Amino acid sequence: MAQVSNSLNALLKGNPARTLPPPPVRTIPPLPVRMGPPTIVQNRLLAALPGAVHERLKSALELVTLPLGRVLHDCDMQSGRIYFPINSVISLSCELENGASGAIAVVGNEGLVGIAPFMGGQTMLNRAVVQIAGTAFRIRTDVLVREFEERGPLQNILLRYIQALITQIAQNVTCNRHHMIEQQLCRKLLMSVDRMCSNELALTHELIAINLGVRREGVTEAAGKLRAEGLIHCGRGKITVLDRPKLEQRACECYAVVKKEHNRLLSNTTGVRAIN
Repeated sequence: MAQVSNSLNALLKGNPARTLPPPPVRTIPPLPVRMGPPTIVQNRLLAALPGAVHERLKSALELVTLPLGRVLHDCDMQSGRIYFPINSVISLSCELENGASGAIAVVGNEGLVGIAPFMGGQTMLNRAVVQIAGTAFRIRTDVLVREFEERGPLQNILLRYIQALITQIAQNVTCNRHHMIEQQLCRKLLMSVDRMCSNELALTHELIAINLGVRREGVTEAAGKLRAEGLIHCGRGKITVLDRPKLEQRACECYAVVKKEHNRLLSNTTGVRAIN
């Protein structure tokens, strides 16, 4: 956390972080590019940028399809692309030597995937995997970093978003350690609904269990209780939220903390649409 803080302070003061030696580059197979006019307003960060910044970036933005399970970047990997999800959800996770893993954050249309270049580093600190398939805007890292270094609106928005993402990571770690599986499941579903802008989620019990770092049976039991009370409906590979107010009541405080901090940092000062 101290290194992150130092890097952010250096950027804000106009002092670039220490240059790191280039890491080995691992390639990822190309994604299918969707043709058609980009609709950048569907990503909250892109939508908040002034028109002049849009004009400089729009020719570099590609609309791509992200299939379920696609790895966008891996730990210690140098990524040449930054992703702005539209109707997809990306899980950021850490893996242990024994193969066990757990999600530390999720990113949807409120953010971007690939923050390391803006913090003075060149490699990613985690694995980014598509959790809910959909679309995203993709841009070359060097193009976005060049705009970021102009110290204009983009830098202000991205630094605030990074702080909001760090808050989510810290709160998720605390939640996974201290709260019941049912509370974690409620938080997970609410955060996914916020980022999909839909009550229907293409999520399985197994995928949720992997993200939470718990046994599938625990997720199935918790989901069964919520379904019995009419809060959710579970279909084949899908979960539909039926009663959001009651689901929020059953969730732990972590959901509200993350949502409130995101809106405090971004919605009231940068024009980024709030997470509702």
